[in-house]
Amino acid sequence: MMFRWKATAAVAVVAALALTGCAGGDTTSSTGEGGKADRLTLISIAAPTSYDITQGAEWGNRSAFFEAVFDTILRKDSSGEIQPNLATEYEYNDDNTVLTLTLRDGVTFTDGTPVNAEAVVTSMEEFRDGTAPQAATMAGKEFAAVDDSTVTITMEAPDPSLVNLLSIAPGVVQAPATFSNPDAATKPVGSGPYVLDTASTVTGTTYNFTANPDYWNKDAVKYDNLTINVMEDTTAILNAIKAGEANGAKIADNNTISEVEGAGWTIESNELDFQGLLLLDRAGTMAPELADLKVRQAINMAFDREALLQSLQSGYGTVTEQVFPATSDAYDEALDSTYPYDPDAAKDLLAEAGYPNGFTLNMMSTPAFQTTFDLVAQQLSDIGITVNYTDPGTGNFITDMLAPKYPATWMALEQNPDWQLINFMIAPNATFNPFKSQDATVDGYIETIQRGSEDEATTAVKELNKYIVDQAWFAPFYRVQGSFATDANTNLDFWPTNAYPSIFDFSPKN
Repeated sequence: MMFRWKATAAVAVVAALALTGCAGGDTTSSTGEGGKADRLTLISIAAPTSYDITQGAEWGNRSAFFEAVFDTILRKDSSGEIQPNLATEYEYNDDNTVLTLTLRDGVTFTDGTPVNAEAVVTSMEEFRDGTAPQAATMAGKEFAAVDDSTVTITMEAPDPSLVNLLSIAPGVVQAPATFSNPDAATKPVGSGPYVLDTASTVTGTTYNFTANPDYWNKDAVKYDNLTINVMEDTTAILNAIKAGEANGAKIADNNTISEVEGAGWTIESNELDFQGLLLLDRAGTMAPELADLKVRQAINMAFDREALLQSLQSGYGTVTEQVFPATSDAYDEALDSTYPYDPDAAKDLLAEAGYPNGFTLNMMSTPAFQTTFDLVAQQLSDIGITVNYTDPGTGNFITDMLAPKYPATWMALEQNPDWQLINFMIAPNATFNPFKSQDATVDGYIETIQRGSEDEATTAVKELNKYIVDQAWFAPFYRVQGSFATDANTNLDFWPTNAYPSIFDFSPKN
């Protein structure tokens, strides 16, 4: 079973509350010696919060900034499969509680120090003990340098996500000497393909990089220079595309795709995020109605998912009724027909549950997604459920959800790979299980997924997915198309496992 992880789409929800834009950068991409081009200019919708990995290391929409200057222990290729990187080999012990890594020889940081086992252990320890968004994924793990080229990671219990984690933010390796340097937040030192040009970089706006002359994998570097401009405003992104101010851009609003294509750009896409309702209070501690399975099933039957996809995403996406992604072993296409749109049948279910006149459900709203909230309220109203919305104010949407202050909420979340998804929104202590909802059947499946054989885990995750769909733990609407545009001079293999492409997957066309 392949396990993968990325940063949450919750970041995009929060970011949408305060959008700003900026532009700049030379998009020269003439092909030079060896099929390389002078410069690749990209647009990102989010800037790194810090280059000190203990504070700011993230993947998702910030991955390119970290990929540019740091190596990860392992990496993913354009198909999303794990490949060697700083580590050339990895192997588990018999009970999967110790992972042994064999490191590549001869790699150095840009400060000239070696990337050896001691450096890797220091970096992983600092990350684990820091405050970066994914630091908790390494909690409880112990790291040891067996010799200069061998590292062991020891766990109290198997972590099926570990190999994947080493290919993203938790696997980023920073030069040990910089952890005590206050300049680490803006002057990164890694062993990656590029070096940040701090003199021409404007933090939060424009990041300029030059190729690392000592990079161990020079053939993978297709451009001598890299520029990443940060633009969170969709109009600013569209204007930059039309003006030819970039070679690649994250498309934050799929409704602009026709204009992007009209400018002669190509759209590459994947589907990482789902949107829908999180029925959080399944025990009914705050909203007693949600403790009844028939009520949760009725809510699922209230939504015309195809119409919502058209209205809210211009059809760019795929309707779904499951939180596991189509790339997962858990995914079952048949489950997407569990709850057909049927307001009359939904009303019957509410009546059977003892709510013939419906009830009132308290949820949050926010102006950035007002159309979505209006449509959700309207469709629930059609079956007799009155939504009482409260705007928690800028910056409080996620905080109030996780407090928890509301029994249910609309949300956009990544469909994380299996083990990460389970620990993200299903397990009793999952981040997006703020009521600590627990179920003995679910616990049994989780135990098998963690400790069983590969075949047992595959069977268990399929059964887990079917169980939570049948139990209506959530009411997903659709998976959203994530879109990235490239100009006529640029090739891109857009990997299926991250919101932003790998910088290694861009190349000049000529």
